[in-house]
Amino acid sequence: MRIIQYDRHFSRRKFLADAAKGLLSTGVLMPLHEAIAQKGDVTAAYPDELLSIETYTKGKIRTGDYITDKNVEWVKDLLEPIRYSQILNQGRKLKLAPTTTDVMKTSPWEYVQATISNAGKARFDAKGNVVAPDGRPWIGGNPFPDPKSGIELFAAQTLSWGRHDASFYAINVNEIDPDGESRFAYAGGWAELSPIGRVVLDPKPYWTGRENLLRYQSVFFTKPFTFRGTSFLSIWDYDHSTFPSLYTYVPEFRRIRQLPSDQRFEPLLPGSSLYLSDAWAAGDPLLTWGNYKIVGRGPFLAGISDGWNFEHPNWEHRTHGGPKGKSFWDTTVELIPEAIVVEAEPVRFPRAPISKKRVWFDARNQVVVGMITYDRQGKPYRSFDGAYSLYEAGNKKVMDGKHPYWSWTHVTASNIQSGTVTRLEQVKQIEDHVSGANDPSIYNRYLTQSALQGLGAA
Repeated sequence: MRIIQYDRHFSRRKFLADAAKGLLSTGVLMPLHEAIAQKGDVTAAYPDELLSIETYTKGKIRTGDYITDKNVEWVKDLLEPIRYSQILNQGRKLKLAPTTTDVMKTSPWEYVQATISNAGKARFDAKGNVVAPDGRPWIGGNPFPDPKSGIELFAAQTLSWGRHDASFYAINVNEIDPDGESRFAYAGGWAELSPIGRVVLDPKPYWTGRENLLRYQSVFFTKPFTFRGTSFLSIWDYDHSTFPSLYTYVPEFRRIRQLPSDQRFEPLLPGSSLYLSDAWAAGDPLLTWGNYKIVGRGPFLAGISDGWNFEHPNWEHRTHGGPKGKSFWDTTVELIPEAIVVEAEPVRFPRAPISKKRVWFDARNQVVVGMITYDRQGKPYRSFDGAYSLYEAGNKKVMDGKHPYWSWTHVTASNIQSGTVTRLEQVKQIEDHVSGANDPSIYNRYLTQSALQGLGAA
């Protein structure tokens, strides 16, 4: 018989005691950032009850099991209320994988290395921008791997969405009505490139002459035919209080138009439950939101591994649940030892349809693992949960330079009030547009105004 040194409630008492003292020090048995720096592994920072779903549930649920309406009560406290309701009432289910302890498997390899190398070097300047020791823009990796505040967690997320210097994602999007049918089906691509904080692309850490910019980002659509060639380009200033420049190309007008960039709570296309503001749960400049505060801390269930569907030639994912079996992605989740819950309010958006958002961050790597927004009356409005994965399974892998590709795999965005669901997935390829990272040609192909015109004419 194995004697457990720390009982089921030890971690909860630790989290509550820290909160009462106004502390945020990630890890339970030792500081998390120290465990990662020593061995690149989180095991030493947490007791067994936070590293094993079987131990946590006292054997009621095990790795390989599915969480369904029959057993979800055992893990209700590990889910945000929207997923819990979808499992209980709409047939959603989650498959359980072992907890990932090797941090090199939870983000791009070079990003993790830069995070460790640059730990302790970041600060906020007088304007509230994240800067390196010399006052210039950030130099790469997560600037706050040992976060002490909600704004530090959001700053890291806003600085580098996909954690690559450049990314292109081929995407499929389905809009599911409350009756379970797909009302709209879109296909296209999403591109990102960082002029600062570069850890792979030359020149490093800054693209010479563009140190004043945070990112280039675009999205375009190839299907359905009525929206083919419709595209949007966003160029972000490094100043966290400045709204991005936003351009669109609509093929029927055959010209580029500039849009007001502060209208970030409207769907880009009909039927969508996704807004510009939702991107990576940090789709707006950091200082256009405010009142960041940590409101919770504890274990959580989310999709961090085993999300790449290598069995499908185009990486497409299976669905289940809802009235027609189309509402939710087949999703693998794992027990996250520690998630940090942060709330923020849209202080620069007087007409925003939401009053606040609540976001769950995985303490191991600070990626966003869940979000709920609330309407102006404070009622739950929309939810957003995604899955990530190392694109490696046995001898099958997708390489990103010398290391396996790491990225998001799929997203579920639910409008709780209307009952609609947006399903978004990263696939291998849409026409001749192929998913991947750190290809310098992404800029000329997707991230200029002439690129938008070319995509619209294709």
